[in-house]
Amino acid sequence: MLPMEIYFLLGSKRQNSVSPVFPPDETSSIDVSSLLFQDHCFYHGHVRGHPESWVALSTCSGVRGLISLNSSDTYYLEPISGVDPLHHSLLNAEELPITGGNCGHSHHTAQSNHISDLLRPFHLRVKRNTWGTTKYMELHSTFYRALNIRVPLIGLEVWTDRDQCIVTEEPNATLWSFLQWRQKLKSRKKHDNAQLLTGVIFKGTTIGMAPLEGMCSLENSGGINVDHSELSIGAAATMAHEIGHNFGMSHDHEGCCVEATAEQGGCVMAAATGHPFPRVFSRCSKRDLDSYFQKGGGMCLYNMPNMKDLVGGKKCGNGFVEDGEECDCGEPDECTNDCCNANNCTLKEEAQCAHGVCCEGCKLKQAGTMCRGPAGACDLPEYCTGASPYCPANVYLLDGSSCQYGLAYCYNGMCLTHEQQCLQLWGYGARPAHDACFEDVNAAGNAFGNCGKDEHGNYMKCEKSDAKCGKIQCHSAAKKPKGTNAVSIDTTIKTGGIEVKCRGTYVYSTQDGQGDLPDPGLVMTGTKCGEGKVCRDRRCQNASFTELETCIARCHGNGVCNSNGNCHCNRGWAPPFCEKPGLGGSVDSGPVQYDSQVGLVVGLLFAFLVLLPTVLLLFYCYRIKTSYYHKWLSQREKNKSNKYCVLSVCLSVCLPAS
Repeated sequence: MLPMEIYFLLGSKRQNSVSPVFPPDETSSIDVSSLLFQDHCFYHGHVRGHPESWVALSTCSGVRGLISLNSSDTYYLEPISGVDPLHHSLLNAEELPITGGNCGHSHHTAQSNHISDLLRPFHLRVKRNTWGTTKYMELHSTFYRALNIRVPLIGLEVWTDRDQCIVTEEPNATLWSFLQWRQKLKSRKKHDNAQLLTGVIFKGTTIGMAPLEGMCSLENSGGINVDHSELSIGAAATMAHEIGHNFGMSHDHEGCCVEATAEQGGCVMAAATGHPFPRVFSRCSKRDLDSYFQKGGGMCLYNMPNMKDLVGGKKCGNGFVEDGEECDCGEPDECTNDCCNANNCTLKEEAQCAHGVCCEGCKLKQAGTMCRGPAGACDLPEYCTGASPYCPANVYLLDGSSCQYGLAYCYNGMCLTHEQQCLQLWGYGARPAHDACFEDVNAAGNAFGNCGKDEHGNYMKCEKSDAKCGKIQCHSAAKKPKGTNAVSIDTTIKTGGIEVKCRGTYVYSTQDGQGDLPDPGLVMTGTKCGEGKVCRDRRCQNASFTELETCIARCHGNGVCNSNGNCHCNRGWAPPFCEKPGLGGSVDSGPVQYDSQVGLVVGLLFAFLVLLPTVLLLFYCYRIKTSYYHKWLSQREKNKSNKYCVLSVCLSVCLPAS
């Protein structure tokens, strides 16, 4: 299962609240990671006798959570009035007091009540809201288990005195401000993705927003979400949807969601949501996810999180191997691992391991066995060490490394090109339009040609130097772009006395909305826009490749640089600096053993022990035969019997018996 480390933020729109008791740094926020849960109180499981069921419950303050028997029978359990820990109500999902909406719900007063909870004295707020906040993640994590992705919560902040980024009714401005703040957070707390939950109501029907294919990116791995429902499953479903966009999942179009009917909640990536809330991903979403991984997306997800960072406390049975545990296969009634004792998280007798791709049949795989092949042109392989059941941490080509025959740069393990994005939007045969198309169309600063939006939600004109970072312009014979809400914006311009056709893409909002997704027709961050330049923040900026240049100089021309700044040596050269003979790889990749290596050794042994002696013997026989043949010509009658004797001995050695 792929682990995704997530950092969770609670924002407030009010000012001058009670100051935190334990601020993590000079900012006005509360890092509740160290204050949470002396005892574990979050559980995942199934209903006995219902194989399709799943349960996500919290026992922190009473019992609350979701019980889903199948795609049509889902129930929500919570304390009566939300506060009585002794008496509970069990509601069918169809009876939940929820207002439907377009890519979100119509908003009611529940949000302001929830935010006011955040502003109560700190000792009360931590007790209630850290539990309440983490339950969003427990439910959200449940959605992704079906995709073989675990979502451990490794950090939680509550902003109390003031917001640390711009949080306004304009979702675009809020998203990009939050993502810029997250870049600073990354240096303070390692994580893969960050999500903001706020009580601020966005304009229109938008209740969340996230960049497409932003996962693991420094600039784009995150999203914003409105706490739009009195029930935690509402925010959890929204967050699962927005993170789905980070994973490259587009909105489901007609015919995608066959896994659940609208009455059963539909699918997670539907553009509009209502009640009951969705709980399954469609086949289209799974296809989008596979495509994203195949082209090198999600590089950070292959590394195990630091178990000491997990919010919720250490516990045998949570599925994560923590300090003092040899294995962890979940609760005893859900464990299917033959190598692990679920009761005490220890290995069974004679077992060397229980988890990991470098563990097979409870034994460690041989050192040098490839455990993770390269996913795309900018990725590098990793190999088992022979000492650990886990594959070494994932590494890829250092940002700035050349790819696509010099037409692009590697960025977060992906090779991003204008051509690739045209193919993604228009399908087979599409290619980027003439540079003049980018310059002319994107100078308009309207919905059809722009460099994104400003903090007020207004379209920005592209400067000529930034034109290739605005709306992508393509050539294509297709009638329209891919996607149900996408239309073609065709423009004809003159350049050098020649008419050139430019095809742009506009994704319009309907009642089913695209409001939670930044314009997919914009050129992606990290795309090469000039020599030594890439698109960042909708501008074509100089890319500093100093680290790459320094690293390459250390590799003696016999390797490339990985994302840790170490040499990954070509075959025939040894790490760390590729100056001595060896098998290749890096200090990060594990010992290399090529698939053909064993065959090569066997072939050489066969050549030296069998083929070479055979060739020498045949040559010896040939010389003897030639010699006696000449004698036979001259002494045909005299030595006839001796000749046949010698030849019979020679042939019996050189030729197989019939």
